[in-house]
Amino acid sequence: MFTSDIAIFLLGLIAAIFGGYFGAAIGGNFAFTLTGFMILFSWGIFAVGGSDIGFNYVAFGPVMGPHITFAAGVAGAAYAMHKGLIESGRDATSPLARLGRLDVLLVGAAFGAFGYLFNIGLSFIPWFGSHIDTVALTVFTSNVLARLIWGNGLLSPQNYNKGATSFMKKIAPNDTYFWLRYQEKPGQYLPLGFFAGGMAAAVSIMLAHYVQGGSAWAQTLPFAISAIIIGFLILGAEMPVQHHITIIGGLAAVKFMPVLAGAGFEWNATWTSATWMVAIGAVLIGCVFGMISACLGEFQSQLFHQRGTTHVDPPAAAIWVSTLLVLTLSGN
Repeated sequence: MFTSDIAIFLLGLIAAIFGGYFGAAIGGNFAFTLTGFMILFSWGIFAVGGSDIGFNYVAFGPVMGPHITFAAGVAGAAYAMHKGLIESGRDATSPLARLGRLDVLLVGAAFGAFGYLFNIGLSFIPWFGSHIDTVALTVFTSNVLARLIWGNGLLSPQNYNKGATSFMKKIAPNDTYFWLRYQEKPGQYLPLGFFAGGMAAAVSIMLAHYVQGGSAWAQTLPFAISAIIIGFLILGAEMPVQHHITIIGGLAAVKFMPVLAGAGFEWNATWTSATWMVAIGAVLIGCVFGMISACLGEFQSQLFHQRGTTHVDPPAAAIWVSTLLVLTLSGN
């Protein structure tokens, strides 16, 4: 006889298969934008009733989690390029249902199942599984798997800048190989990391303080805003990509606030003026980690994404590493 846990697991797996098909059908970036809206929806459920079912099952779960829908869209595009159906496997935006090919969408369904199972597997790894963003690492791993199966190799050294004198110069973006031309220089992504990270940190601190139990999910609201901004990018506006910045800035502020405040700190207690000053310090820490994640995003774009024939998501690569740094350094 099935136990409730097994039945719930199987229901989630089935939902992930359907979610993967759906993500490939509508396109990875469109699916990710919907994830942003689902986070807002989940916050409504959480704020009113205290239930986190929206986060765990819909926004970050088998229904609309990026490791399911977005990753499936990326894998479907890689497969479609391999079959000669589209020109670029790096197109993580275009809906693949337009191709009229069931095999492409079934690849999405398979990668939806992979994302669901791999994400659960990561969570069982002692220490490591509780110190990373398992969804982000699953997205990155899924993208890498699609690249290795249908792309031109993970690092693509054949496309490095010729005659470069250092490794960083070899992988530096150029007019052919790039991610976001308006966001690739330190003078561009570092201020973005500081200010977007600070904005997210300030929002997350307030949510963690004023919403009962909000500290568990506070960083996801600014992340949702950043995910929805991807929708504007799809529509043609040259928007900054910063969900890897906002989720880390918010997370860092929330995790370091108790460290700065010291013993006896409680999120939902009445704060003194001294506590609010500590909150300012936590926000500044969020700014610093926002810049760190911005650096990691651009670096991993140059290392993995830019010279490949398929999409390997720079923000996902930055998020799981940055989360590891935040949780380790804050002693969580």
